[in-house]
Amino acid sequence: MKKRRAMRLVTRKITRALPTGAIVPVADNSGARMIQVISVKGHKTRLRRQPAAKVGDLIVCSVKKGSPKLRRQIVHAVVIRQKKPYKRADGSWISFEDNAVVVTNETGEPRGSEIRGTVSKEAADSWPRIASAARIIS
Repeated sequence: MKKRRAMRLVTRKITRALPTGAIVPVADNSGARMIQVISVKGHKTRLRRQPAAKVGDLIVCSVKKGSPKLRRQIVHAVVIRQKKPYKRADGSWISFEDNAVVVTNETGEPRGSEIRGTVSKEAADSWPRIASAARIIS
């Protein structure tokens, strides 16, 4: 008797680059300039392993530098660039010059109206509102 295997969607594992506690620059005009990663939404990992974020992840952050109205606030953000190289489905490796995030609300809609710099293709595919605000997607 043969067992039927369920067809699974093939997704590429992206290397996680931003651990909790990392201070990351913000790439939009929301008023925040630097934020610190507190946790990663939906991240499940092994016991005692530190959670880390990758491109396209929704993270919970604390604003460290920025406008006085936003400073020391807890915000949500999406990672749009990471320095650590990762492999794409076509076999190519990609890395960016810096790490960067976009401040959003809980559903992924950006607070700012423009995004500075490039946005990774993986983040743009996962978050269509960020893709529409981005100038360059690579």
